[in-house]
Amino acid sequence: MEEHFVWVTTRRLRADTLEEFERAWQPPSHPRGMSRAFAYWSEDGQEITGVSFWDSKEACDSWRASEPEAQRRASMAPYVAEEREAFYRGRELAIPQR
Repeated sequence: MEEHFVWVTTRRLRADTLEEFERAWQPPSHPRGMSRAFAYWSEDGQEITGVSFWDSKEACDSWRASEPEAQRRASMAPYVAEEREAFYRGRELAIPQR
């Protein structure tokens, strides 16, 4: 099975800042080594989870240490009350057929 390299970040937002946060959240360019990205919002708009798929841990680490990412994170900071993030390796699970 194909192995995936995934970076997951969950942020709790300050009240009524989702719209401003979304503008600050978009990276200025497509990060090298990122193959896919998803965003998931809580129903109340107070929490957002980003899931990005990478070619390798090194590609993810390189982006995380880059100046564009530092600027993006600084732009988001006024809207973030709490942040949790982690890097994972994994694979797609096979769903049994009925």
